[in-house]
Amino acid sequence: MRRDEAIRETRRLIAEGERLQGSPSLGGLRLWLQLSDDLLTAIWGSMDRYHLAWLMVGKSRTVVRGRRLTSEEEAVEVREVAAQKTAALRMSLHALEEQQMPFVGETGPGTNATDRVRR
Repeated sequence: MRRDEAIRETRRLIAEGERLQGSPSLGGLRLWLQLSDDLLTAIWGSMDRYHLAWLMVGKSRTVVRGRRLTSEEEAVEVREVAAQKTAALRMSLHALEEQQMPFVGETGPGTNATDRVRR
């Protein structure tokens, strides 16, 4: 994946995370979480390589056990999880754009650290 593609896809997923916070949908959240997990894995590698906080993104702290969530509880849950994962995507975008961090899925011109220093 080229850096510009990674940035574009990350921005798209951030926008979708913001949309989910404004208009919560459990089905939409599940799909968005899978897409964002797939992108982060393609860019940075397996999440087991990173701090436990990354692994906890998308895991609710307030899950109600033994019963279905009410629609209001579900909306709160979707908003909370979307906000957490959107923050992780923003950190990834910052690393890509501003810090120019090399990433495991990088392909194309300027994919090694020496090329980036010359720019």
